[in-house]
Amino acid sequence: MMRSFLATAALLPQGWARDVLIEADAAGFITAVTPDATPHGSTRRLSGAVLPGVPNLHSHAFQRAMAGGAERRSPQGQDSFWTWRETMYRFVGRFAPEDAEAVAAQLHVELLEHGFTGLCEFHYLHHQPDGTPYADRAEMARRNIAAARRSGIGLTMLPSLYRHGGIFGLAPHAGQRRFLNDLDGFLAIVEATRAAIGDDPQMALGLAPHSLRAVTPEMLRAIQDFAGPIHIHAAEQPKEVAECLAATGARPVRWLLDHAPLDARWVLIHATHMDTSEIEGLARSGAVAGLCPSTEASLGDGTFALPGYLAAGGRFGIGTDSHVGTAPREELRQLETSQRLRDNARSVATADQNPHPGRTLLDAVLAGGAQACGRPIGAIAPGMRADLVELDTQHPTLLGREGDALLDAWVFSGQSNPVKTVAVGGRVVVEAGRHLQAMAIRDEFGAAMRRLMA
Repeated sequence: MMRSFLATAALLPQGWARDVLIEADAAGFITAVTPDATPHGSTRRLSGAVLPGVPNLHSHAFQRAMAGGAERRSPQGQDSFWTWRETMYRFVGRFAPEDAEAVAAQLHVELLEHGFTGLCEFHYLHHQPDGTPYADRAEMARRNIAAARRSGIGLTMLPSLYRHGGIFGLAPHAGQRRFLNDLDGFLAIVEATRAAIGDDPQMALGLAPHSLRAVTPEMLRAIQDFAGPIHIHAAEQPKEVAECLAATGARPVRWLLDHAPLDARWVLIHATHMDTSEIEGLARSGAVAGLCPSTEASLGDGTFALPGYLAAGGRFGIGTDSHVGTAPREELRQLETSQRLRDNARSVATADQNPHPGRTLLDAVLAGGAQACGRPIGAIAPGMRADLVELDTQHPTLLGREGDALLDAWVFSGQSNPVKTVAVGGRVVVEAGRHLQAMAIRDEFGAAMRRLMA
């Protein structure tokens, strides 16, 4: 069955257009985009401003259950990522497969309601609490896939290879036992995940060597020829940089530039602590920097060097990582305003050809996020998935705004959510700002949370 939408205003690759007819086939791919059109048949009207659905390139779905619950100061004080990680290790031991699925589905609902339509799940919660694999080694991966099929979000599954507790080959922490695999066990999960995805056009498969702290150079070489997205955490905290320098003589991003075949398949998550040569090298590689501004702020990790990276032509996208934030506008706002605080400047993410930071940031994360997901998303154009987000132009945040000025208002004004309608693969999943299965999914999430917090 064909699906069609008529957008009063829509952001196309060539810019804003009026009265745009967007037609999609039964599989959810856009077949035609026609500006200055009139509706026909069962065309659905979208009276607001329509954007491409935003890709979310980094998620640990189970951490949604922790959001807001790891803020208390530790007895020792001087809290950091490393003290937060100890809290996460204690919490992660409680998850059963049904809890992981319920939490993931709730996360997906929240992401969709705010305009994220595709998600990269960096999946390392593999095994039972004592580290024993489930009878089906991909049990937890299948739970994320089931949650995505229920919520309707697009999904790139990234099974994570996690073997060690430090650079290169240190013994793992006891709290990491649910994450650990040797190479053969990891590849078994990858193949089972591939089978679970099948030929679903809403999904894709990638790999996620967790970090230089968790895999060896030999492991990286064993998987580096994978024909799809490869995501890795890199240079998230100063301590990680110091450890890598001590062990290898190189900073993490420099080591990857020198020893891994970085290209357009690769996504370096965070990449917060880079020197000038690393910034320029990463930009030249064609890889994507995976920025998670609300999580990086929450953990006190540091601020990404956006001006230098933009000047070098670097590609980037946004993710919600630990899910203390679940909205594209929150991530974009945090990214830009963190630069302003550091540099005592305004409108950092702009250029002569585009003075609006909202548009500059959105264009970048649509392209970088689509590349990171390895799926045909991020634009309203033939051949792309029909992932559409309608902003309510009558919402107080957006009243009187249009075009790129409307994007600035969406990103930088107010706290309420002006997302009205969301379609993924041509199927409407959010109406009047509410996910169509929000209540049932919330009830299951509530039951899971009561078990986890008992």
